[in-house]
Amino acid sequence: MELEHFRFLIPGARDLIEILIVAAVIYRLLLLLAGTRALQILVGLVVLTLAYFAALALKFNMIATLLGALFTYGAFAAIVVFQPELRHALARLGRSRAVNFFASTTEHEVAEEVAEAVERLARTGTGAIIAVERDVALGDFVESGTEMRAAVSADLLTTIFTPYSPLHDGAVVVRGNEIVAAGCVLPLTQFPVADKSLGTRHRAALGLSEETDAIVVVVSEETSTISVASRGLLQRGLTPAQVREMLAGRRSSLTLADADEVRAS
Repeated sequence: MELEHFRFLIPGARDLIEILIVAAVIYRLLLLLAGTRALQILVGLVVLTLAYFAALALKFNMIATLLGALFTYGAFAAIVVFQPELRHALARLGRSRAVNFFASTTEHEVAEEVAEAVERLARTGTGAIIAVERDVALGDFVESGTEMRAAVSADLLTTIFTPYSPLHDGAVVVRGNEIVAAGCVLPLTQFPVADKSLGTRHRAALGLSEETDAIVVVVSEETSTISVASRGLLQRGLTPAQVREMLAGRRSSLTLADADEVRAS
């Protein structure tokens, strides 16, 4: 008879399905936030939640009241803080297979042109930074530069970054199969970078990759090495072929054997 009282603790088939669905959703959300500033903010919220329940248990009424008020208005703050990630998630949910098919074709063509451009730039020791827009729009950064509409080509990218040209000292923003702006100012990473040899271009690439889902390709003027920043991770010492694979979506990241990794911390 006593076992009957605890029967509710034994999950049924429907309960197991719900648990698996919730676990899958949480896992996908964590993957979406991995490597971004939002993940660190999420960890901070978890710490505050634990502190709130600890205050309740210890009957620290003033602390519990303050934290309760913080959580009351925290939902509105979270919408603002997580705006890029929320927009990214909704955009991915709205994509159809047909759209993905045409997008993959465009990505392949853009990847070829960008890879060829960085190969030329690295060979001549010309510094460059190219931001390839994904789901999160880069409109604010486009406005900081000179807007243009031109098909992505290796010749044009190489010309833009020619030393002493008007637009060489900034970033190029690529949207779809078009160069939409050049000479753009990107945000520097707000986190300390252990490697002091990284210059402004690499820090700007990390900064943009922390705030958006863009893939940022950098050619170092000092060492002629090629790097790619994505989701707050900078991978250095890449070959044009590896850059082509990442931009075409065939590889989202590389292993430590492929390239040196630098993460802002």
